[in-house]
Amino acid sequence: MSKNTHGKELHRGLEERHITLMSLGAAIGVGLFLGSATAIKMAGPGILIGYAVAGLIMFFIMRALGEMAIQKPVAGSFSKYARDYLGPLAGYITGWNYWFLWVVTCMAEITAVGIYMEYWYPDVPRWIWALSALVVMATVNFLAVKAYGELEFWFALIKIVTIVAMIAIGIGMIFFGFGNGGIATGIKNLWEHGGLFPNGIKGVLLSLQMVMFAYLGIEMIGVTAGEVKNPEKSLARAIDSVFWRILIFYVGALFVIMSIYPWQEIGTKGSPFVLTFEQIGIPGAAGIINFVVLTAALSSCNSGIFSTARMLFNLAQHGEAPQDFAKVTKSGVPGVAVVASAGALLIGVVLNYIVPAKVFTWVTSIATFGAIWTWGIILLSQIRYRKSLKQTEVKVLKYKMPLFPLTSYISLAFLAFVIGLMAYNPDTRIALVIGPLFLVFLVAVYYAKGFHKRGTVQNNPKERVS
Repeated sequence: MSKNTHGKELHRGLEERHITLMSLGAAIGVGLFLGSATAIKMAGPGILIGYAVAGLIMFFIMRALGEMAIQKPVAGSFSKYARDYLGPLAGYITGWNYWFLWVVTCMAEITAVGIYMEYWYPDVPRWIWALSALVVMATVNFLAVKAYGELEFWFALIKIVTIVAMIAIGIGMIFFGFGNGGIATGIKNLWEHGGLFPNGIKGVLLSLQMVMFAYLGIEMIGVTAGEVKNPEKSLARAIDSVFWRILIFYVGALFVIMSIYPWQEIGTKGSPFVLTFEQIGIPGAAGIINFVVLTAALSSCNSGIFSTARMLFNLAQHGEAPQDFAKVTKSGVPGVAVVASAGALLIGVVLNYIVPAKVFTWVTSIATFGAIWTWGIILLSQIRYRKSLKQTEVKVLKYKMPLFPLTSYISLAFLAFVIGLMAYNPDTRIALVIGPLFLVFLVAVYYAKGFHKRGTVQNNPKERVS
């Protein structure tokens, strides 16, 4: 196990079940429980096609990441690969961009905690719950990585059990009339209210930004690479299983919901999950689902602080962030980096408290822009990585991108298409202002600080962090 530049190292304490559930926890947040209603209003039942197509693209992106991560499991993952195969500037921008996108995402998640707690404690100011959530999640991130992984495992499991239960109950209603007096509801609601595409193909296309936001977090498997036991076995299985599970959860849950309820009614009578559980007479269904959505927000925020701290750690190793961020605690946690990320979120809590609700739409679109940059960099890095290998080296790769290079270029084209759709939609256009401005700011800092003069010295493709 080689050591990092400060003589301390991250601990390989994460098991395969930890990283699998952590990625599910990061990707299955409030996007499914609440955000899916927005996408359904745009696309109708056709949203199922949107999730399936986007899911296929995400599968290719994850395979591209896996091809590199299994051969070279390092902390910082795609930021390090960008540095190795696209140059120091690309690695620098990608690391800071990923930190920024998760900070933005966690701002929404932490504020959502305050909204959910109002269900039980309507008289307590929302910011108190948001601040409490931030303190608790930051504290959790100081646990040894194995303890952190264990907690996140159970956080994610709560969500998964709820989704599976909802799908099972829904299938019982659809085919056997469970909770509906024995009368099967069938799936006619999928086409009886304006057809499968009530708003045309355009509606499905415009929903793709929200769909892609839902998949944000799946790439977190790459960030855990430096702290995984037996990366070769664990990463490969986790990457493949996470993709299929997320696709089943999203497509399966929405298929059930839109089969039981007309698509145009979803979101107008509360959470579709609450409606489904209430339909079969479960007492306190609203409270149960509120608890699940609360854990979903906490889980996603937990994963976000974990990711951002590891990115700061990696940037500090390369001299592109304050050196204190590269220090780790006795339990192998980048403690200063955790505090810095939590501090940035504290600003987000204040901002979300004083700005209108409209900002949440902006937050998701800005985060999606950041995610698309990250996914695009993963694909470009993998293309350069594969081209750097000799034919004999390609043959012995343990985990390959299928149908390379066709799938890599198709995935890049799809990401570019989503950016074009975001420019077309007035509600998401702000992301194409804020996102590029932040990238320009990063480039300016990069050259102003003189990082370009030492980036080539720091860049070492063979460096491994244990």
